[in-house]
Amino acid sequence: MPASFTLLGTSAGPGVPSYFCDCCGCREARENPALARTRSGALVRSGDGFHLIDTPPDLRQQLVNQPLQSILAIEQIFLTHWHYDHFGGLGELEYYVKLHRKQPIKLFLPPSAVASFHDAFPDLTDVFDVSAWVFGQSYPLGDCSVTPLPAAHGIETAGFLITAPDKRLAYFPDTAGLPEFTRQRLGSLDWFFCDATFTGDNWFPNSHMSIDEAVSLGRDIGAASTVLTHLSIHYSHSMTVRDLQDYLADSPDVFIAYDGMEIVL
Repeated sequence: MPASFTLLGTSAGPGVPSYFCDCCGCREARENPALARTRSGALVRSGDGFHLIDTPPDLRQQLVNQPLQSILAIEQIFLTHWHYDHFGGLGELEYYVKLHRKQPIKLFLPPSAVASFHDAFPDLTDVFDVSAWVFGQSYPLGDCSVTPLPAAHGIETAGFLITAPDKRLAYFPDTAGLPEFTRQRLGSLDWFFCDATFTGDNWFPNSHMSIDEAVSLGRDIGAASTVLTHLSIHYSHSMTVRDLQDYLADSPDVFIAYDGMEIVL
């Protein structure tokens, strides 16, 4: 089977709908569950194995929604950063390892997060084989490779460049623009998945991006297609998916991420 990249979740931390929100976007998601969003994470299929990028708190349900073979061959995990909405599902893999896999999964973390992992999950040291990833170093994913590159998110954070024989894809769910080191390595992108947390004013310009900023960044780096992800819908201006589709109607190179979206690499 060809390599692929699947979005397991596409929301910012509160999820869509949020249990505490009754904005138009959250009402839309309650009325039409196909428009709901779980917390952001991705699954790369390459060769005979599957590789997770982030383990959001919704990971169990995200994996239940995948074909069974996706679950039975998870080989590696790469975390972008140590924020709960991106690592909170690590514990969901305990019984997969203990009852099925029978050997630890390789887990690559930001160097600054290794101690935090051991503090937070002291009982999972036999579930994960923990290593720190290195910015700019490529790691094999079957027939593909993944390279962590610096993101601008306040704490040590990576986005990941995924290189396949015929495609180049970058996944940056949490970032405020891109450092120059990263820009220089993202030429000729077929797909750019970018933080678009805010539908209006950007409340946290040093750690996230708005929809307009994400669209502009994708064009600035010359990406053939930009996909808006890590969407909140209700920060800071409530918006439905239909509203967002209308807003982007004149941008055929920009796509709205959705849970389960798959790109063949």
